[in-house]
Amino acid sequence: MKKVLIATAFSLAFGAANAADIVDTAKSAGTFNTLVAAVQAAGLVDTLKGPGPFTVFAPTDEAFAKIPKAKLDALLKDKAALTKVLTYHVVPGKVMAADVKPGAVKSVQGSNLTVTAAGGKVMVDKAHVVKTDIAADNGVIHVIDTVVMPK
Repeated sequence: MKKVLIATAFSLAFGAANAADIVDTAKSAGTFNTLVAAVQAAGLVDTLKGPGPFTVFAPTDEAFAKIPKAKLDALLKDKAALTKVLTYHVVPGKVMAADVKPGAVKSVQGSNLTVTAAGGKVMVDKAHVVKTDIAADNGVIHVIDTVVMPK
């Protein structure tokens, strides 16, 4: 088991050959447990396992922990609201970090995300992008430190 975890860590860290879809890539990272549970609760697993391609701005477990527990629990029970929030984190197409341009980007949810770059830091709405270009068979994941909410 330890060897599998180490191999997974190296695969993610060094962008090895794509071997999993967005959902499986997020699961294997081990830092997106809340996101994966939310995707399951919203019924979006099949979509994010589909052909895509998708760009996902993925909040970590720590990002979800910033949301007050009562509010997060309510969100996880409200499938429509949860779907709206989760699809706001997804952009159609595979957009690698080098291709990201500041400005408005239309999310799958329908509202625009605002991408800004200053001092070598990239933000999506009020979330900092902390890791980029985690490749998956059907897209790419960029890790963010805050759950962004549609306007």
